[in-house]
Amino acid sequence: MQHHNHTHYNEDVKNIRVAFFLNLLFTVIEIVGGILTNSVAILSDAVHDLGDSFSLGLSWYFQKIAKRPRTRNYTYGYKRFSLMGAVINSVILTVGSVLILMNAIPRLFNPQQPDVKGMLLLAVLGVVVNGAAVLKLRKGRSLNEKVVSLHLLEDVLGWLAVLLGAGVMYFVDAPFIDPLLSIAISVFILFNVYRNIRESLRIILQGSPDLINIDEIEKTVMALMNVKNVHDLHVWSVDGEYNVLTIHVVLTKPLSMAELHSLKKEIRRRLFSLNVQHSTIEFETPDEDCELEECC
Repeated sequence: MQHHNHTHYNEDVKNIRVAFFLNLLFTVIEIVGGILTNSVAILSDAVHDLGDSFSLGLSWYFQKIAKRPRTRNYTYGYKRFSLMGAVINSVILTVGSVLILMNAIPRLFNPQQPDVKGMLLLAVLGVVVNGAAVLKLRKGRSLNEKVVSLHLLEDVLGWLAVLLGAGVMYFVDAPFIDPLLSIAISVFILFNVYRNIRESLRIILQGSPDLINIDEIEKTVMALMNVKNVHDLHVWSVDGEYNVLTIHVVLTKPLSMAELHSLKKEIRRRLFSLNVQHSTIEFETPDEDCELEECC
């Protein structure tokens, strides 16, 4: 079983590595092709793919270090390092998209005719290359593979939009479609960047995870036998997937060590079903004065 997991882990790394090199190679082709075809829509998607290449590179790197054991310096392991990658990637995408918008908006009022045949060729190539990367990752079982696969699927849809726009311009003299596509792609990128930044900052600032219902947790624990009340409840996420909780549980009466052990196991089992992977539980007697009850 251990050998199987190790093999699957290496397969995860290999899949993301292949997708990274496919995306990076095509990004270079896009940049050159966008300049040669005079298409800001192509250059907009090139910026997007450059960000994706950076994301894939980080995903490849973090997939390799994800199973490193925790250390005295990083007691929860290296999971949160992925947030740094997300923030850096978001900054790169934001800067690139703003630069593209600065060039695309003036061209909307003074459109220049792009090389439509070149756009069509690059769009077809974009659908094929990004589609191949999606197929490489879509059967992966790791969350890393699934998230990257969804990101690349967005690229395929973006290239389909460019293909459609270039097809229209091939038959109709409407050069404004090119900067219009560029603006649409850039706005779409900025919208997703905003969502990613908001989620990353919430995790960094230790906000409660979206999938965790504090009231439901309190009701679940208090419904157990021998539990009188709960307080000092804190929930946060290490990386958006691995959620951590600490809680003080007030008992109705003193219990033996065996009874406490059994109660703790049941609390952890129920918390795990509520998407809490790591829980630290402290028991208190009914008459105990807890100094941490209103600590925060």
